Amino acid sequence: MDRAVHTAAPPHFELRRTPFHARTSVLSIPQNYRRWAGHIVLGSYDLHLDREYWAIRDGVAVIDVSPLMKYVIEGPDAARLLHKLTPRDVLKMAVGSVGYTGWCDDEGRLLDDGTISRLDDEVFRLTSAEPCLRWLAMNAVGMDVRITDLTEKMAALSVQGPKSRTVLNLVCGKTLDKLKYFKVMKNTIAGKKVTISRTGYTGDLGFEVWMDNADALAVWDALFAAGADYGIVPCGILAMDMARVEAGLFMVDVDYTPANHAWIEGQKSSPLEMGLEWAVALDKPGYFVGRRALEKEKREGSAWKLMGFEVDWEAMEPLFARVGLPPQIPGMAVRGSLPVLHGSEQVGYASTSTWSPVLKKYIALVHLQRPFYAPGTRLAMEVTVEHKRLHAPGTVVKLPFYEPEWKKK
Repeated sequence: MDRAVHTAAPPHFELRRTPFHARTSVLSIPQNYRRWAGHIVLGSYDLHLDREYWAIRDGVAVIDVSPLMKYVIEGPDAARLLHKLTPRDVLKMAVGSVGYTGWCDDEGRLLDDGTISRLDDEVFRLTSAEPCLRWLAMNAVGMDVRITDLTEKMAALSVQGPKSRTVLNLVCGKTLDKLKYFKVMKNTIAGKKVTISRTGYTGDLGFEVWMDNADALAVWDALFAAGADYGIVPCGILAMDMARVEAGLFMVDVDYTPANHAWIEGQKSSPLEMGLEWAVALDKPGYFVGRRALEKEKREGSAWKLMGFEVDWEAMEPLFARVGLPPQIPGMAVRGSLPVLHGSEQVGYASTSTWSPVLKKYIALVHLQRPFYAPGTRLAMEVTVEHKRLHAPGTVVKLPFYEPEWKKK
């Protein structure tokens, strides 16, 4: 007799949608989605990135950044925990201030990076690209502190561009005219409670708006109604990617590998190697994770550095002209490793490269060995011409590539 075999249906896993999905999904012409921290977000809204990119640099762009990890740390030892966890001097942070930081393992290797906002004397908000609740809890043992993961309960919009403050002032209950760079304030939009920080990931004038999920669509609608006369544009993460390279801002899992994800020692990076000397307070009191390793690296110098690289356009043209082509440049940021050479010796690699529309240059974030990371050093980066790997000369430069005068005003 035949016996029926019953098998359970395979589990159905679906990427989460952000609180703004009802608005963003109907605005995208190409339905070009990307995965971000377990969510689907729009890569672009148009078939080309020009309109979104130039909204960042010349107008006002709105980017859904809700997938960012968001943790509230509160209690009498909240400041002490973050002071121990990060190389920043958190004890000096005033209420209403925001600090960008990375944090490390005991060997001084980066685990992640994000921002710390001091919302009250004993209340902080930490953002990160990767989940870090376990790391927070491990370091909080014995402390009087409460850690709450608000990632799935809090929506966030990044409003960026030279006209961002003008548009936000039209809808906010309180003016943003006195909100300084890397400061945060409580406010309202469309009668909904929000916090607004003068931060962003584009290197331009910009703000990030944080709100409860339930208020997300009301805030979105108010922004786009007020911004219509200013050419407000919804912007995907691909245009933001181009802007963040121009601003010299790196990305986890693209420009560095978290130490807890690395397979080998050579894949790990320190904050000093990544150009974060300004965010490492070796003179702050007390222990912090990775302190001894970072002090040693500071004394001896870093073996690697993240720098900028500008390709010589006039020298790249002949490489393509030989096969009868004009230079072929990517239409978006390329998240891929490209060798960087000194003569015939490879001395580093580019982790992200892009054409910069505002600078009219082909630029890259490059990781270089000592002594080749000195600004002004002449090197060459790999380019592919009709399936052949050639090398275009260029110059090592300091970051950022682009910083408009209005960014901090």
